[in-house]
Amino acid sequence: MTIKEIYNLAISKGVENDFRSTESLKLSQERLKVRCDKMSDEERKWFDFERLENPYSDTRILFGDPNKKVKKILAGIDIDGSEIFLAKEMKDIDLMISHHPRGRALAALDDVMQLQIDLLNVYGVPINVAEKITRKKIEEVSRSIASANHNRTVDMAKHLGIPLLCVHTPCDNMAAKFVDNKIKKDNPIFVEDVINSLSEIYEYSEAILFGTGPKIFLGGSDNRAGKIITEMTGGTEGAAEIYEKLSQAGIGTVVGMHISEKNRTGAESANINVVIAGHISSDSIGMNLFLDELQREGIEIVSCSGLIRYSRL
Repeated sequence: MTIKEIYNLAISKGVENDFRSTESLKLSQERLKVRCDKMSDEERKWFDFERLENPYSDTRILFGDPNKKVKKILAGIDIDGSEIFLAKEMKDIDLMISHHPRGRALAALDDVMQLQIDLLNVYGVPINVAEKITRKKIEEVSRSIASANHNRTVDMAKHLGIPLLCVHTPCDNMAAKFVDNKIKKDNPIFVEDVINSLSEIYEYSEAILFGTGPKIFLGGSDNRAGKIITEMTGGTEGAAEIYEKLSQAGIGTVVGMHISEKNRTGAESANINVVIAGHISSDSIGMNLFLDELQREGIEIVSCSGLIRYSRL
């Protein structure tokens, strides 16, 4: 496969596992194209035309010839300077894949959070309420990432001549759908049963050995779980105010990758149970599902940077 083919596969897998309907995704992309067509020449000069083909702005080819053939990949949760030096030392790495976004993909992280609006609507929150609350959070995230040194890792990759790709929301979509399907299959009654269900997933069982396995962050093990949803995609953590609306929509338990104290307080006020499956282990699930697709094509995978590599082939 070429780097471009791997990139296109990431996008297609993201769409395939997106909780939004195909119609919703199509409408969003069509509206973006309409806005682009109405732009002045000056505005179009700065527009990221990649967005017209890729609905996930946090997934990008950051450096390298898109037509390069790939036989061996170094993949990790975070690819930074040390991982790039590792790739250089290994000599036969054709491509590095980082889960967490870098470069332009990091700068556009807030754009992906639009996904949360539609996802909350899927969970039963009125779309106008989801929009108002989430857009305020999107603005906050946009301000918070503005000061980041976005291109630091990309510059290193360029200097050492190793292609770099990041695949964020597509992998998160895959992880969220995988975990959601597992929970629905097991149909846990109590919060303790949610923990038991998650612990049967390889990446989480390994994380337990590291001391970072699934934990109850809010609620008791004997609490009834009620209706359970996953909170594992959409760029980054959503707004704390949304838990009240989720509770009103009938949600009893949220299974997430991580949660801030502010959001935990919001969930507590809304009487929602919170189970944190684990950040790096959850990211590993999504990455593994995607990397399995590449391994199926004969590409060799080398893991690093916290990735708990497990093939389901």
